[in-house]
Formats: sequence, structure tokens, C-alpha cells
Amino acid sequence: MSRPPEPGVPSAPEPALPSAPEPEFRAHRVVVLALDGLLPFELGIPHRIFGRPKDALGRHLYEVVTCSVRPPGPVRTDADFAVQVEHGPEILATADTVIIPASYELGPVFEEGVLTDELAAALAHIRPDARVASICTGVYVLAAAGRLDGRPATTHWSDADRFQRLFPKIKVDADVLFIDDGDVLTSAGVAAGIDLCLHMVRRDHGTVIANEVARRTVVPPHRDGGQAQYIQRPVPDPQQSSTTTARAWALGRLHEPIQLRDMADQEAMSVRTFTRRFREEVGISPGQWLTQQRVERARHLLESTDRSVDQVAGDAGFGTAQSMRQHLQAALGVTPTAYRRTFRRTTGTRLS
Repeated sequence: MSRPPEPGVPSAPEPALPSAPEPEFRAHRVVVLALDGLLPFELGIPHRIFGRPKDALGRHLYEVVTCSVRPPGPVRTDADFAVQVEHGPEILATADTVIIPASYELGPVFEEGVLTDELAAALAHIRPDARVASICTGVYVLAAAGRLDGRPATTHWSDADRFQRLFPKIKVDADVLFIDDGDVLTSAGVAAGIDLCLHMVRRDHGTVIANEVARRTVVPPHRDGGQAQYIQRPVPDPQQSSTTTARAWALGRLHEPIQLRDMADQEAMSVRTFTRRFREEVGISPGQWLTQQRVERARHLLESTDRSVDQVAGDAGFGTAQSMRQHLQAALGVTPTAYRRTFRRTTGTRLS
């Protein structure tokens, strides 16, 4: 038993506890698998989206590299040029995320749903814990590898029926931009790959950083995965009224109660006509769109401000913290408090 200190004699200072060492920084490695017949646009998407974010110390949050199924060398594209790839398939073993863009030369993968020996050997390098994603018909590779059996997936709307017939065990949804099934993500064609990659950045580092990447890339900051692939009127007919004014009006007052009648009045339309026109132009209903915008506003405020959950709920237009909690849980699978705890640490992240 230790003795108490004598009167007038200062006690010895408590020894300082060793502080926990700072975890070693390591950028999340994204490896893009370039296959013969690839689309150059899709090959460039991961490099553009993941290549931008840096932390407060100027360190890139992601490292993006490209590999082939063969030793380093040229890979054919569907254009009149090839790309020189500096890495062979072995580098797939180092990937935290693997992305497979579309290719027009998939051969037996596309025709029969069977991997070539060369492609199977390359995919065998991928670690079991790696996240994998496809853009457009890159999904055929994941399907032929058995990574999608019993799981939901999407691809370009014009190819969805054929894909479903070739892989009947997969739950194909041709009406969405992308599907996040945890460790496997799939997207629709071409530009939907941008939405998918922005979604992964948002999932990894929050909405503030993803929105900054989108702003630098000059694309919409968020198109929800459940939005329709094919929108009947992506560019409004100049002879007909659009719903653009109503959307801008609503975004300026998300903190207020907004009725469907209020939005229709901004375009001088009946509620029925406005609802039909809105869905034709945006791909979802006005109510779904409003909920998406409010969830995005709440995410931004939780990451970038110290407002209480009740205040954020009011500012985002949910009215009560309980309502916001239910909507965030449905959209993101987490509570507002858990979301803030996860992403407030990255508010110092910047872009180059």
C-alpha cells in the first residue's frame, strides 16, 4: 500500500501516459483494369474523380493506377488510338478498390458469360476484402466471375435484357444509375460512371468533399443511384414549359414546408401536369426529389457546421430530429450523430 505524502512535501508528479501513435497515412488505392476495346471516356472517369481530393496536409486521399491483364504495354481502345498501360495484373493485389470500365472486345465474357483464362488469372489477384465496381458493360466481367450471383446489379439500359438472360441469377435493375451493394457496385452506361465514382467518394469522405470534386469537374454534385437511367425529356422542349424554375424555387426554401401545389404554381401548371412533366425531366417524382435534396442539405450541415441535430433538421426542412433521423437511416443506413462523427474529421480535406 502506498503511503500518503507528508504534510508540506509536494507529491511527485504522475508519470505522463504515452500518447497513442498517429496511424500511418496511406492513400486508398484504386486500380482500374483496362481491357482491350475499352472506351477512353470511361477509363478517364476514375482518374478524374479519385485523383482530386487531398487532405489538410496536401496528401492525396486516393492513389489511382491502371493495369492490364497482360504485362505493361499498349491496350486497344474503341477509338483510333491505344493507351500505354504501365502495370500488369499483379498490381490488382494491392487494390483497395478495383474498377472495371466497359469494353467492346469482351469476347466469350460477353457472348457466353465465361471468363478467358487470361482474365480469370488477372482477377485472381484481387484481395477478398477489396471493393469492386463496374462501369456499363464492365459488369459482364464481374458477373462471369461469379461476383454478382444472387445480388442486385445494373448496366446500360439498352443491354439490360440481354445481360439478364445471360446471367439469370443476378437481380438486374435497368431503371437506376448505379447500385451500391456494399463491396460490389455497378453502374449504368458512360456518364453514370461519374455518378458512381462520386458516390464512392461521398461514401468514403462525405458530401462536402464529393461536392467539391463535382464542382471542379463541372458535373451535378449528386444524382441519386435510384434515379432513372433514361429520362424522357432530359432537355425540355422549348415549345413546352419546364420545371426548372420550380426546382430552383424549392432549393431556395428547403427549410420551409413545400407542397406539391406550391411547386406547380411556380410553373403555372396543374398539379397533374407538373408531376408528369417533372418525372419526364428529372426521372423521379417531386416528392422523391425534395427528400433527396433535404438529405443532401442535412449531410452538408452535419459535416460543415456545429449546429445541433434539431437545428439541422429544421434547416434541412425535416421539421423534427426524429423525421430527419428516419430519412437519413433509410438513405444512408446511419443516424445523424453517427454520420457527423464519421465525416466531421475530413472537413479539412481540400482539392488540388
